[in-house]
Amino acid sequence: MDLGTDGAPTVLPQTHNASLRVETPLASAPFDGSRILIKPTPYEFQAIREARWRDTAPIMIRDHVISHVRTSQAFRNAIVDTSPANAELTLVSELTAFHVMHQNSKLHVIIRLHTELVQNNQRESICVHNWNIMEPVADSQQESIVQGFSKAANRLGNDLTGWMAECVEQSHKAAQN
Repeated sequence: MDLGTDGAPTVLPQTHNASLRVETPLASAPFDGSRILIKPTPYEFQAIREARWRDTAPIMIRDHVISHVRTSQAFRNAIVDTSPANAELTLVSELTAFHVMHQNSKLHVIIRLHTELVQNNQRESICVHNWNIMEPVADSQQESIVQGFSKAANRLGNDLTGWMAECVEQSHKAAQN
């Protein structure tokens, strides 16, 4: 399975003259695998039988974020961690939730991602943010669950891209003062 993209790409009004590297998020088990996870109780994870993501959850998030960043045209260039090219900025992150859970007797997709935007020449974090995306799921069918993940990932991608662009803008303003 793969994450779907929404039909209306967000293009930001300003392109920053900086190159951005998006690192693959750090993740520990069970979020570092390719199983589609459900958490039916606060104490256990289960995987949807016969369904897997096309890659591990961290790579899926990285690829989804880089797609949103490139579409937004917020940066001169956007590369992933496997590229040998240099970049002025790096997005580092840690994925701590990527699953479906019951909350108030309804299913929700949960994506939690801790992010830091790092200025590479000084190895300094210029902005830090914790994302907690919750998206309701219509029912327990596999298609509905994957649609919920896609909606949550699209929201994360758009919000995260806007946040990084705003962070860079604020950082430039602060440096000029």
